[in-house]
Amino acid sequence: MFIGEFHFNIDEKGRLFLPSELRKGLGEEVIVARGIEKCLYVYPTDAWKVMVDKISNLSFTKKNNREFSRLFLSGAYQREIDTKGRINLDSILIEYSGLKKDCVILGVGQRLEIWDKEAWIKYYQDRQSVIDSISEEIELDV
Repeated sequence: MFIGEFHFNIDEKGRLFLPSELRKGLGEEVIVARGIEKCLYVYPTDAWKVMVDKISNLSFTKKNNREFSRLFLSGAYQREIDTKGRINLDSILIEYSGLKKDCVILGVGQRLEIWDKEAWIKYYQDRQSVIDSISEEIELDV
């Protein structure tokens, strides 16, 4: 399980450091994919396999299923975590997500999300005012 918010910079070669508390659950290789809200998703390979299985079991006769599968899976890359704890982000993914130098890495359960810092701040500020109404719609018994 991944939780927390971490701030790091992409270096000039497109490498991003992953904090050690997050690397523990990732293994040696990860899948980096286009996210839904212009961020990047990072999955441990076992969690990615579960995701691919779920997508593969969608009916291919439905156009939305084909389009989602095509767009989501085509934007995924398998990457090794190097000995310094970094992953190399492809230029396609950097461009898609609008990543500049300052990044925010979020732990969101079964995956990580990588956001451009300015985009994350704006997203968070825009949604902060509706968190109460969203929580009314979600039934969490804790």
